Amino acid sequence: MQLVKAEIITIGDELLYGQVVDTNSHWISQELDRLGVKVVRKTTVGDNRTDILAAFAEAEKRADLVLITGGLGPTQDDLTKPLLAEYFNCEIVEVPEAVEAVTAFFRRRGREMTPLNILQGHLPSCCTYVPNEVGTAPGMWFERNGTYWMSMPGVPHEMKKLMKDFVLPKLPSLFTLPVIFHKVIKTAGIGESWLADLIKEWENALPEHIRLAYLPSLGHVKLRLTGFGDDKTILAAEIQQQIDAVLPLIDKFVYGYDEETLETAIGKLLKQNGKTVALAESCSGGYISHLITSIAGSSTYFQGAVVPYHNQFKESILGVKKETLLHHGAVSEQTVREMAEGVRAVFKSDFGLASSGIAGPDGGSEEKPVGTVWISCAGKDFAEAKKLQLTQDRMLNIQLTGVAVLNLLRICINQNNK
Repeated sequence: MQLVKAEIITIGDELLYGQVVDTNSHWISQELDRLGVKVVRKTTVGDNRTDILAAFAEAEKRADLVLITGGLGPTQDDLTKPLLAEYFNCEIVEVPEAVEAVTAFFRRRGREMTPLNILQGHLPSCCTYVPNEVGTAPGMWFERNGTYWMSMPGVPHEMKKLMKDFVLPKLPSLFTLPVIFHKVIKTAGIGESWLADLIKEWENALPEHIRLAYLPSLGHVKLRLTGFGDDKTILAAEIQQQIDAVLPLIDKFVYGYDEETLETAIGKLLKQNGKTVALAESCSGGYISHLITSIAGSSTYFQGAVVPYHNQFKESILGVKKETLLHHGAVSEQTVREMAEGVRAVFKSDFGLASSGIAGPDGGSEEKPVGTVWISCAGKDFAEAKKLQLTQDRMLNIQLTGVAVLNLLRICINQNNK
């Protein structure tokens, strides 16, 4: 099994300034991964001769395949083509086929050619010309010392066309490609370090050709198992065996696999159990309702929601007792339990969810600092509540509250349907 290593180089000051988002590297990486090619480095450089040449030299040291995007326009700041000619020690010459292709491109669109545009048909003599059917800058293919290079325009649809038509079909003839198989376990309600501690013995016993990566995000931790081999079916079975082995340790935190989201998983659980849910959102301001209703078919289990930001509406709509608010405050276990029970009754749902907290950046106190949030889930015979101590960032607190509320609902559904 040959491990094929690739490096992606994206060129342009606009990428470094943040004026343009580099979506090319992300897309290329996904496509190479499907073929079993491992991307070992992604490098972004500006329109600077020294930096570009240094990036070329570094890439050649470590990669079997170098894919370059950007810097192929007709203006003086587009340096990729002349620097590739310099790096490979060859001249730029007119390629009649390339000139005709550029001319035909302009002719089809009724546009006038300029001398600069004609120069796009001039290429390094040491490259293989690769026609660009959807743009004016041709692709350029180089080979040297066992490393293969492809230079492509930075315009995403032009790059993708060259990749799909030329690069990706060519790779199986150049390399004996391994199979790379991924499986992602998605968890919520546990931090990365605690999760790692729970599964350390299992992780240490993983076979050499199966690797584990921890991918934390807002309120979630993904465990990505990656297997390397020659047979996808065998790899998939081996990874499933490893998942079966680790699940008893972490099952209560697992909500899904691969591309499944927490809100999708919640929807499936509610449908499977024939249950419905309603929300009372104070500090989360409707964000959780947005997550739930972003899933097609959510009308079968989502009854509705209210955003009772002021206490008078917690009382008049949800039936929260005046004394509860007076003695414990809006951000309290007692209030949030009554909110959850109240919204469940108003919408005649099986589960009621509630959130109340201090999202920030103002409004905190010594007793209840910014980031203090109470959440609750109420059912027919129970009302669970949980206190969260979050951050100083308002939007982050809203997002984290959303994850925590949905995860609490997941736990309550599972616990009350055993």
